[in-house]
Amino acid sequence: MTATRSGAGPTVLVTGGASGLGAAVVAAVAASGGRPVVLDRQPPADGVSWTECDLADTRAAEVATHHLAEQSGGLDAVVTAAGTDVPGRLADVPGETWDRIVAVDLLATAAVIRAALPFLLTSRGRIVTVASTLGVKAVSDATAYCAAKFGVVGFTRALAAELAGQVGVTLLIPGGMRTAFFDERDPQYKPGADAILNDPAHTAAAIMFALNQPAGCAVREMVVCAEQETSYP
Repeated sequence: MTATRSGAGPTVLVTGGASGLGAAVVAAVAASGGRPVVLDRQPPADGVSWTECDLADTRAAEVATHHLAEQSGGLDAVVTAAGTDVPGRLADVPGETWDRIVAVDLLATAAVIRAALPFLLTSRGRIVTVASTLGVKAVSDATAYCAAKFGVVGFTRALAAELAGQVGVTLLIPGGMRTAFFDERDPQYKPGADAILNDPAHTAAAIMFALNQPAGCAVREMVVCAEQETSYP
């Protein structure tokens, strides 16, 4: 990414930028001289421009993306870091909950990118989608999350082919991270006290590496996880 508008640092839209990996990406973008803007239900760090949005409402996500892009004078990159999950057996997870997981994790990824595309085509910008190691390895009690994240993998690979030579597209496949992602789970679905999880700042650094490739060079896919990650390979 390079500064393209009046010498300002690159503008990076981050979904889910108020917490977890998204917040780590916001901090990394700001530290590098860029300008992060956020879509989230909660406010991000002080001083970061944001629009409140429930990403499960994909049409609202498109409107909010367009608003932020217009307000910012364009976009240089999008990182779709927002994600949610409620583990459980298919018969036990309420249909509304199952649908919401797929909407936030997969459908909103496409909706935000769709709305951002005109701006990214103008800036010849970059996209980083966030899948999961459970987007390449299926496990029990995670049908919604696996369906969504497998979908992100396929969506991103198709998008990279579609936008080749116009917008850089990177698929990130992260392992488990030390974030609040697991906090509200039932005890049996929480990582154990001895679980080895990655620092989200390390994953954010990998995202910055992809965003900062020179023109014409794209990091197509990255798996980033703790060395002893149990869900990969």
